[in-house]
Amino acid sequence: MIVFARPLIAFSLLFSFTSLAQTHLITDISGYSINDGQLVEFSAMTFDDDGVTQLYRHDDPLPNDETMIRIDGKGQTLLPGLIDAHGHVLGYGLSLMRAQLREAQSELEAVEWVKQFRDKQPELNWIQGRGWNQVLWADKSFPTAASLDRLFPDSPVWLKRIDGHAGWANTAAMILSGVNVQTQAPEGGEILRDETGKPTGVFIDNAMSLITKNIPQLTETEQKAVLLTSMQALAKLGLTGVHDAGVGAETLKVYKELAKSDDIPIRIYAMVDAFDDQFNDLMKLGPIKDPGQKLDIISVKISADGALGSRGAALIDDYSDLHGHKGLLLHSEDELNKLMELAMESGFQVNTHAIGDNANKLVLDNYENLIKQTSTGRLRHRVEHAQVLRLKDIPRFSKLNVIASMQAIHATSDKNMALDRLGEQRIKGAYAWRKLLDSGAVIAAGSDFPIESANPFFGLHASVTRQDQLNQPKRGWYGDEIMTLVEALNTFTNAAAYAAHQESLVGQLKPGLKADFILVDKNIFKVSPSILWQTQVNQTWVDGKRIF
Repeated sequence: MIVFARPLIAFSLLFSFTSLAQTHLITDISGYSINDGQLVEFSAMTFDDDGVTQLYRHDDPLPNDETMIRIDGKGQTLLPGLIDAHGHVLGYGLSLMRAQLREAQSELEAVEWVKQFRDKQPELNWIQGRGWNQVLWADKSFPTAASLDRLFPDSPVWLKRIDGHAGWANTAAMILSGVNVQTQAPEGGEILRDETGKPTGVFIDNAMSLITKNIPQLTETEQKAVLLTSMQALAKLGLTGVHDAGVGAETLKVYKELAKSDDIPIRIYAMVDAFDDQFNDLMKLGPIKDPGQKLDIISVKISADGALGSRGAALIDDYSDLHGHKGLLLHSEDELNKLMELAMESGFQVNTHAIGDNANKLVLDNYENLIKQTSTGRLRHRVEHAQVLRLKDIPRFSKLNVIASMQAIHATSDKNMALDRLGEQRIKGAYAWRKLLDSGAVIAAGSDFPIESANPFFGLHASVTRQDQLNQPKRGWYGDEIMTLVEALNTFTNAAAYAAHQESLVGQLKPGLKADFILVDKNIFKVSPSILWQTQVNQTWVDGKRIF
C-alpha cells in the first residue's frame, strides 16, 4: 500500500477562537476502505479535524509522537462513514414522532396501533402516522375511512402508506378538507372510491395534497428541532452523510441557519423539491455550497411517477394484476421536460424519481436530449430508484453518465408483490443491480427512509444476499442480481460521494480526505453475509470529531 504524506498541522475555528488541530492515532482496528475501486485493509490510522493523514498496515511502524491523542480501537472494525444517497431527513424525524404502522398485519391492527399512539399523545389535533402496507394484509385490500371512524369520529387522521405515495384519511379529515363525492383528483393523482362514487379514504400520489394542504405546517423552530433529532438519530446508525431527496424552500432556510451556526452534525446534500411553490425562485439563486462543507444545495428532485406498491408506478403495458391500469405520471411529458431543462440551465444536477419502466424510459429520453442541449453531462444527473427498466435501457445509464440511485432494501421489501405487479418478463429488468454494474453504470445506494429503515446495514445485507432478515428465499430473490460485499460497500461510500460530486472530500479513507468514519461491532468481511444486518455501530466520527 502506498501511503501519501501530508502536513499534520491545520488550523480550525472552534468556539470563536483559533487553535492548533490535534492529531489522533487510532490503533487495534480492522480497517477497510474501498479506495479507487480496490479494497484497502489497515490496522491503524492517524487523522485530525482536517482529515485522514495516514493509514498503517499491520507491519508498518507506528508514529512515536507523544503529542498525538491515542485511541484504543479494541479490535473493532473501522469503516468509512456510510452515505445514504436517498432519504428524507425531515420525514424521518417526523416519523420518530408519529404512529408507526410498518409491522401492522391487518387494517384493524393498524387502527388499534393508531389508537395506542393517540392515547399517549392526547394533545394532538391532527393524528398522523406512516408505514401501512396493504400487501402484507391477508386480503391485500386498501384500507377505508370506515375502520378509522369507529375510534376517531371527530379527530382528523392522516396515515401515509409505507412508500409515501398514498395516504389513508378518516371521514373527519375529509370533511375538514372539503372532500366529497364531487371532488375530482388532480392530474397525476387518484381518489379511490366505492361503488357509489364516494371516496373510500385512500388518496394516491398528487391526490394526497387534497388532505395534506389542510394540515398545519411546522414552524421554523419546530423544523429545526425535528431536523436535529433526525440527523442525530441517523448518525447513531453510522450515517455521516445523507442526500435529502426533495427539500422545500422553508426547510432549506432552516438548513442554512443550522449550517451558519455549525450545528449540522452530518453532511447534507439537499435536493431542491421541484414541487415547491418557490422552485423557480430557487433556480434563479443557483447552486449553493456552504463553506463549512456540511451542506450542499446543488441538485433538484423531480418525481416522474408514483410507487409500485400503490400501482402508481408508470408502466408501458398494463399491470399484470390490474388490467387496464398503467400507473400515473405526475407531470405531463412537456412539463417534466421543462422542469428538467430549467434545472439544468440553472446549473443544478437533476435527480428524477422513476420507478416504472415507462417513467424510466421517459426520463432517460429527456436526459439524452437535454444533456446535449444544455451541455451538462458533467453534472452527473441521476435517476432515483431506477426500479423497473426495459433491458435495452440499462446500458443507457453508463452511456449518458447518468447515475442509478437505488435502494437495495426495496427489492427485499417488494419481493412479495413485485412479480404480481410486473409478470415474468418485466421482472427481469427490475431491481437489476448486477446488470447495471456489468454495463458500467454507477450505483449510489440509499434506503429511502422513512419508507424503509434508515439502517444502512439492512441495505448492505440486502445487496449481497437478496434475502429478507429471515434469510428467505434460500438462494436470494432473483439471486443472479446480487453484489459482492466490496461492490455493496462502495455503493454506500465512494459511489454515493461521487453521486454528490463529493468524491474528493469523502467516501474513502485516505490521506487528503475527510476523517468521516465509523466503528462497528462486527467485521463485515469475515462474518456470514446472513447476519450483516445485525451489525451495530459503536461510534460515528465526522471531520475527525466524535458525534456518537
